Amino acid sequence: MLMKKLRAALALSLLFAAALGLVTPAYATLQYTATHRSNAMTDLVTALGSTGYLMILTGSPPASVATVDSGTELVDLPLSSTAGTVSAGVLTFNSITATAAVATGTAAHFLLCSTSSVANCVAVSSTTRVAQGSVGTSGADLNLATTSIVSAATISITSWTITANGA
Repeated sequence: MLMKKLRAALALSLLFAAALGLVTPAYATLQYTATHRSNAMTDLVTALGSTGYLMILTGSPPASVATVDSGTELVDLPLSSTAGTVSAGVLTFNSITATAAVATGTAAHFLLCSTSSVANCVAVSSTTRVAQGSVGTSGADLNLATTSIVSAATISITSWTITANGA
């Protein structure tokens, strides 16, 4: 009887600790099927449409895609009319047109938008901003050879993939 009560008390304390974020239960990492992840990436390609742009900016990314972006625009790179192809939850971008930078600064985040209109893409509750992420030289959502962008320098991205969460 005592053992049963101890187990119940331990289970209850683990539940409270998990609720407070003190421990992470083994089942906390969500995983999805490759089909589900591919559907998510296909939806991203569809949302970008035939006029998608990759915008690289300075500063921290907004708190969410529905928050105004206060970074400085460094470069806007046109995506292919079909942004990319999807397989097993991985979006591989088709060619991204090399473009001259419009400002000098340190690249820190990107926006994927369905328009080249910077004003529309960075606006609060933007309907054209589809996704956003970090920029760095390694370990970022978009890795560049350097994050130092110089105005008028040609910026090119020769390959880029995004893997859907939950793999």
